[in-house]
Amino acid sequence: MSDHHDAPAAGEAPAEDETRARHTAGAFDIRNFIGALLGLYGVILLLLGIFGDKAYDKTGNVNANLYAGIVLVVMSAIFIGWARVRPILVPEHVEPAEEDPTRPAPKRRPPRH
Repeated sequence: MSDHHDAPAAGEAPAEDETRARHTAGAFDIRNFIGALLGLYGVILLLLGIFGDKAYDKTGNVNANLYAGIVLVVMSAIFIGWARVRPILVPEHVEPAEEDPTRPAPKRRPPRH
């Protein structure tokens, strides 16, 4: 008999490890922050492109604020969608820094008496 576990067949209950909830970065994922900032700036530029001065003489008859706002909102949606589709999984246990011999940190000195 082998020691490996096969995936459960259709209709069978998953193993105990698989039923545990996965811990994800959630709101602290950097892609969410980037997406939110791009979205905020995109909405501001969209509003300026629609309601503000078009400044066609400065941009060669192109509403630059409108197009830049559209691109930023689309990129925001891509970043936030990416974070939702492929979340970052956080490990359940991380070794303390004191027990990691490969950590490039100075050694702690023993306390003076």
